Amino acid sequence: MSLCEESTTNLNSNQLDPNNPSPPSKRSKIDGIDCSTGDKIQKSRTDMVEGSDSRNSENSFNPDLANGRSKLGSFDPQLYSRQLYALGEVAMRRLRMSTVLISGIGGVGVEIAKNLILGGIRHVTIHDTKATTWLDLSAQYYLNEQCLGKNRAVESWPHLEELNDSVTVGCITEELNENLLVIITEATLTEQKQINLWTRKYGKKFIVADCRGLFGVLFNDFGSNHIIDDTNGEPCTEVIINHIDRATGNVFVLEDMKHNLEDGDYVTFREVKGMVELNDCPPRKVKVINTMEFNIGDISTFSEHTEGGKAKTVKVPVKMEFVSLNEALLDPEILVSDHSKLDRPQQMHVIWQGLHMFLEKEKRLPRPQNLADAEQMLQYCEEINAQLPAKIRVEKVDARLAKMLSFQAVGNLVAMNGFVGGIAAQEAMKAVTGIFTPIHQWLYFDSLECLPETDSAYGLRDEGACRLQGNRYDGQAAVFGWNFQEALAKQKWLIVGAGAIGCELLKNFAMMGVACGTDGCLIITDMDNIELSNLNRQFLFRRSDVGAKKSEVAGKAAKTFNSQLNIVTMCERVGTGTENIFDDAFFEKLDGVANALDNIEARTYVDRRCVYYRLPLLDSGTQGPKGSTQVVYPFLTESYSSSHDPPEKSIPICTLRNFPNTIEHTIQWARDLFEGAFSIPAELANQFLDDPRGFFDRIEKMHDSQKLELLENVYHYLSDLRPATVEACVRWARLQFEQHFNFQIQQLLYSFPEDQLTAYGTKFWSGGKRCPHAIHFDGSNTEHRQFIFASAFLRAQMYAMKPIDDMDRVIELASEVKPPPFKPKAGLKIPTTDEEAAELVGAVSDDDSRFQDLQLMLAKLKPEKTCRLVPIDFEKDDDTNHHMEFITAASNLRAENYKIEKADFMKTKQIAGRIIPAIATTTAAVAGLVGLEFYKIVSCSSKKANLERFKNSFMNLALPFFGFAEPIRAPVKKFYDKEWTLWDCLELKGEMTLKEFLSYMKEKFNVDVTMLSQGVSMLFSFFLPVVKQQQRMNMKVTDLVESITGQKIPPHVNAIVLETMCTDEHGEDIELPYINCFGFEVQFGEAYITNTSTYFIDIVCQKLHECICSLWVGAFFPRPWPGLAVESHLENLKKKRGWGSWEETGDIHWPKKEKKRNKETAHCAVSIVDSWSYSNDNDTAYCSLNEPTIRPFARTSLPIWKLAFLSTPLTGALHC
Repeated sequence: MSLCEESTTNLNSNQLDPNNPSPPSKRSKIDGIDCSTGDKIQKSRTDMVEGSDSRNSENSFNPDLANGRSKLGSFDPQLYSRQLYALGEVAMRRLRMSTVLISGIGGVGVEIAKNLILGGIRHVTIHDTKATTWLDLSAQYYLNEQCLGKNRAVESWPHLEELNDSVTVGCITEELNENLLVIITEATLTEQKQINLWTRKYGKKFIVADCRGLFGVLFNDFGSNHIIDDTNGEPCTEVIINHIDRATGNVFVLEDMKHNLEDGDYVTFREVKGMVELNDCPPRKVKVINTMEFNIGDISTFSEHTEGGKAKTVKVPVKMEFVSLNEALLDPEILVSDHSKLDRPQQMHVIWQGLHMFLEKEKRLPRPQNLADAEQMLQYCEEINAQLPAKIRVEKVDARLAKMLSFQAVGNLVAMNGFVGGIAAQEAMKAVTGIFTPIHQWLYFDSLECLPETDSAYGLRDEGACRLQGNRYDGQAAVFGWNFQEALAKQKWLIVGAGAIGCELLKNFAMMGVACGTDGCLIITDMDNIELSNLNRQFLFRRSDVGAKKSEVAGKAAKTFNSQLNIVTMCERVGTGTENIFDDAFFEKLDGVANALDNIEARTYVDRRCVYYRLPLLDSGTQGPKGSTQVVYPFLTESYSSSHDPPEKSIPICTLRNFPNTIEHTIQWARDLFEGAFSIPAELANQFLDDPRGFFDRIEKMHDSQKLELLENVYHYLSDLRPATVEACVRWARLQFEQHFNFQIQQLLYSFPEDQLTAYGTKFWSGGKRCPHAIHFDGSNTEHRQFIFASAFLRAQMYAMKPIDDMDRVIELASEVKPPPFKPKAGLKIPTTDEEAAELVGAVSDDDSRFQDLQLMLAKLKPEKTCRLVPIDFEKDDDTNHHMEFITAASNLRAENYKIEKADFMKTKQIAGRIIPAIATTTAAVAGLVGLEFYKIVSCSSKKANLERFKNSFMNLALPFFGFAEPIRAPVKKFYDKEWTLWDCLELKGEMTLKEFLSYMKEKFNVDVTMLSQGVSMLFSFFLPVVKQQQRMNMKVTDLVESITGQKIPPHVNAIVLETMCTDEHGEDIELPYINCFGFEVQFGEAYITNTSTYFIDIVCQKLHECICSLWVGAFFPRPWPGLAVESHLENLKKKRGWGSWEETGDIHWPKKEKKRNKETAHCAVSIVDSWSYSNDNDTAYCSLNEPTIRPFARTSLPIWKLAFLSTPLTGALHC
């Protein structure tokens, strides 16, 4: 390998010559191309200037920029925000000061390079001496057929370079400084040893990563003195101390708290009274006693503890020693990746060396499924095993494993590369940052469960079935065979979400050949637009794409990886509001769904739909270095919704309002203050202006105190406190400062003085209650200025005024405001617990006159003459909108009130915006595991799938930890002798009255229905009044649903789901599956087009095409639709969906006015080649069909006309 052949005379030391601070650079050639001159390739870019907020916020995080170029270690916090929360600022700066050399830009190498470039490594150098082959194309997504025979690094470089414009990428070597890391892939073992000797000699860190089919390996050597500053990446926690026992050294926390410490943690102390020796002491090692008590060693010479204090965990640097590759081969330390295969790592340590021996002696890799090569490799493995020291020698080489690796040695799977490449890239970040614990030192991984079982349709894998064909899927077919490749091409899957995981899944599916056949289809939907903060994880997007739809950009990018991909992009949310789009016809065509969602509500909804339609679901998620995957398989496993994470602990209301003791409390208070000042009141005021009568009706059911507060707010915002000028907004902001940070605190201290005692004689202000102090406005204080400025700015925006954007001018105006003196309110009840707060809310108000006055004053307002307000929706990722500036200032001022340690802009943003930390490395690894489970799903063809093949996973790359487990089998329930799971349902066809339904359930299943519901609507219950029961008995179930819900059953609904509570013949409760009622006739009712969206045409044409084989459509729409635009859109649809040519259907007739409806209706005429006609008398289009393919009462989404189908032998009517 050329990397080893180059001179190292100038690469000698981490110490720089003081007279020559820049070490000599090294040049590298790739296939004769001198990359330092740029011949045949573009020169590597110099450091790009990273974006920054032009308004230099006085309390915000700002990159250190100078002279238009980024200083060493600087970074754009908005671009890297999600990663910053996972790694921390110190790690980010170290990444921005580091350089990495990656040798071998195959499937694993490009995955590592992609992840590190997205992660912000300052400079990445790629190196390769190999030319592109067909085997590369199954996993190396930056290579295609045009790259065959060309150098892999040269062809990949332009694509890698555009991933992150703040990272320099080149095929040249940069100066080798103390942070250089060398990563090797696809090298022989001899080459790995040579390079490792070089890296150890010159103090460089070294990683090897490789994949062969369903096998992967990783090795780390970070030198003999690698320092870890943070072993686990978990945030430091702080607990409030209740008591410290000087005699034992035991520390007790408050009764309602758990310390969550582990043995070996370190803590330090502050605010301890009495035992002041602990305050700001050096970190003390912890021994856990129980969840509320821990020991800190001998403190017998300290003073007695008298009151309070806080204990906070601290990170203590840890030293980790690594040995060289040569030593590690003879005495390996291996991380177990799968605890169900505890004997596998030792076997793989031998077998991988056997593969390297085969490669070096035979000068090639074993051929796919070649028995002679497999036998030869087994001999090499046995030879290697015999040479190993006795303590690591395996008793017998596993012949099956050795042959499997031989059979797959040329295999190249994008999913395996993603998993191993994601881990390797994270190890690289650990090497240069000192954050997280590295793998020490070996990791072996395999996923042989992906191989189809021998009795399946794809179980035959011989040399002929896996022979290389000079095809882009060679690397995958070498593992699974060509029959399986054809099955992948026919798949129809939905990816929900085009964020970080969605982009990775899309890349993986495209490279695997999923939906790349004529019958296949891959659909991806996401309603979100691309934001700047997405770019360092969602690798399909570029800075120029910011503002565009994620799904559309991702779909186009995926097509560049594999032009054969049949992909449909949608921009719709998958939820109850779009079930007319994602309807029965949509889901029934799918083979499965892959979730790429970041919230539990959406994932739970998609899970319910998959259970209903009995579709496999692949779910995954990440949080910083943590990731998980779950497989949901019909009739086999439990669903995603079957188990739940424990709910987040909520903050008590009284704590937020009056007794905060952590910065999280003050940030949540500031977030609520934002909503209560700029969003909720504006929405309520607009609701009143839109419908005063309805507004009063809606609040009638509220408690008196709530109604009064709400009406006060609406009146203030619309009348007496409505600003007439922007200067009035500044005055309001100044008074808000006084109210929240001065008057409220003084009132609290008036009600509860500093020396207040409880009924038990203990101090009121103790434990979790911190005694506050008032703040007086200071126009020179940064936080005071920011609060006033942001408050005035947002207030003006809410009233549709142009804000004053000069902070100095705003503060000048604010300083002129003279607030009234504080006057305490005697007898004011301030709740100290949530129970007391609830009692106050539920109390009956005696201020009826004020309530009536407010109603009268609001009634006098003239809504038509009162301008609407502009509710301000919180947006965390736009630093120019002053939202986070307001929340940060408000939170820190409240923290100052209560002497709580303040938080900077970035920490406040994370907590207020509930930002989930994210790193590209974890995303790639998780998506890789999803791809492996996808292989298993495709190879299963019945309910009899083997549960043991599937794996749910959890990983924490920070520790590192990998856990794999079989999915939990779907629990089996019984009623009488019938067994059922969540995947089963009872089906009822046709209409029934409620009485008939109850009788049917009794006769068919011998159960008495005691309660019947549809969604959240109760249709029948034994405790309903007898009169109401009798009224409902003769109603059809569908009529009952419509009557109780007050809504018509939508046209797209083919079935309604009923749930029951029943008793058996002995009167005991018995659980039944849900009931699916279908086969009823739905009268579509009246509907009209109210806009001119081409989306309407999409739905009409798609639905009609589902029913009719050969289709010609002529559409007639109400004015002002331009006919040309309609025809153009229909033509585009034809091309997009591959339909036949259009046929003219007659002259355009603009619709008539109907007296009853007084609206313009829209009409559509549909014809098959035979004939068609249209009747103005009954708004009906008649068409004769060549092929009777439409069943009676077919369900479509034709919303606005009537059709009668006059074909034989099938005849039916669709009433719209």
